[in-house]
Amino acid sequence: MAAVKFYTLGCKVNQYDTQNIREKFLGAGFREVYNGRRPDIYVVNTCTVTHRADCESLSLIRRAKRENPKARIIVTGCLAELDADKIKKTGGVDLILKNKDKENILKHLNRIYESTNQRINESTKKGISNFAGHTRAFVKIQDGCSNFCSYCKVPLVRGASKSRPMDEIISEIERLTKRGFKEIVLTGICLGAYGRDLKPKTSLIDLLEGLEKIAGLLRIRLSSIEAADINDELIEKIGSSGKFCRHLHIPLQSGDDLILRKMRRKYSAKNFLMLIRKIKRRIPDIAITTDVLAGFPGEDRNNFMNTARLIKKIAPLKVHIFPYSPREGTPAYSLVDKALDTKIIRQRTEYLKEIADTCAAEFRKKFLRRKMQILVEGKAKNNSPLWQGYTDNYIKVLLKVKAGSKVRNRILALRIKKIYTDYALGECSL
Repeated sequence: MAAVKFYTLGCKVNQYDTQNIREKFLGAGFREVYNGRRPDIYVVNTCTVTHRADCESLSLIRRAKRENPKARIIVTGCLAELDADKIKKTGGVDLILKNKDKENILKHLNRIYESTNQRINESTKKGISNFAGHTRAFVKIQDGCSNFCSYCKVPLVRGASKSRPMDEIISEIERLTKRGFKEIVLTGICLGAYGRDLKPKTSLIDLLEGLEKIAGLLRIRLSSIEAADINDELIEKIGSSGKFCRHLHIPLQSGDDLILRKMRRKYSAKNFLMLIRKIKRRIPDIAITTDVLAGFPGEDRNNFMNTARLIKKIAPLKVHIFPYSPREGTPAYSLVDKALDTKIIRQRTEYLKEIADTCAAEFRKKFLRRKMQILVEGKAKNNSPLWQGYTDNYIKVLLKVKAGSKVRNRILALRIKKIYTDYALGECSL
C-alpha cells in the first residue's frame, strides 16, 4: 500500500483543502504517514501571503526531497499559482497544480503514472467527512476575494469570490457532526461575501440559519470577517443564538485613515471603532481578535501611533501583527521609494505586541472566578499533566482532571481560577 505525507502552510482555507485532498488519497487506498517516516508521495500545500511564507513553502519542498529523494512530490496552493518557476528551481518536483486543480489531484497524478502502468482509483466524492488531528473542524464555505486591497496578493492567486452551494455545506457539516465534531469553524478568504455570487443570491445569514438547525452541532464559529460585511442582522444573530461563538475576528490592518485609504480598505478608523463598540454593547462578553499590518510604505510615526491608540480602544483578545511584506503584482509593490527600514518595522511590531499583550490580559481578567464552558482539545504541550481547550469567546484554558477521565472533545463547565499571560487556569469537578 503506497504511503502519502502532507505538508500545509497558511490559512484555514488551505487546511481545509489539505483535508479534502487527504480524503481523496485515503479513499484511493493510500495510507498516511507522519513524523520521520518516508512516504512514496509528498503533497505540499503552499502559501504566498508574505515573503516569509514563500520561503517556508520552498523550504518544505526541499525538506521533502531530502527526506526521500525517490518520492514523488506534488506542489499546490497559492505559491503554485504565479511562482511555478521558483518551485521548479528547487528541483525534484513531479507535479505543480494550481488551486483550481486541487479537486482533481488524483487525475493529474495518474498522468504521471501512465508510463508505469499504475492506476489510482479516482474518488468522485465531494467535501470532507473528518478533520485529521482536530476537535474543531474547519469548513470552507467560499474561496477567493474581490476586495483587492493594495498590499494583498490573495485575489491574484485565489481569484474572485466564489461560494459553495448551501446544501453542499450543510450536508458536509451534518457528516462532521455525526462523526462527533461539536464545533465547526466556517472559513473562507472573504467570509462575508458568501452567497452573493450564487443563483439565486443568498447570504451568510441564510447559511447560519440553516446550520442552527443541525442536531448535535453545539458551536459555530466564524474564522474571519471584514468590518464592511458585519451588519446589525449578523450581530443580532450571534447575540441571540445559543450556538454561535461569542468571538469575531475582524481585520483592522491600520488605525490611520490615510494609510487605510492607501491600503484600499473600505472603512475609517472612526467607523471601525464604532462597529466594535456596537458589537460589544449587544454582546458584552464577546472577544474581538484582529490583524494589523506594521510598516506599510509611507507610514510615519503619527500614522503608526494612530494604530496603536486604536488598538487600545478596541481592547482585543488577540492581535495578529504582520510586518509589511512587498508582494509583486500588487499596487503597493511599486511604492519602493516609501519603503520603511526593516529595523523600524521590527520596533513597531514589538511595540504593538506589548499593547496587544496588555489588552489580552485585561480581557481575560474580566472572567476571573466566572463560570465558563470549554471544548477540550487535548493535552497541554511540553508533557504537561493539564488538558487545554477554548471557551466560546476564545479564551485558552488549562485544567487538571482526574487520571483516566475521558475529556477530549467534551464540553466541560468550569470556573476560571487564575489568569496568566497567555491563558487562564480553570477548575472543574472531574
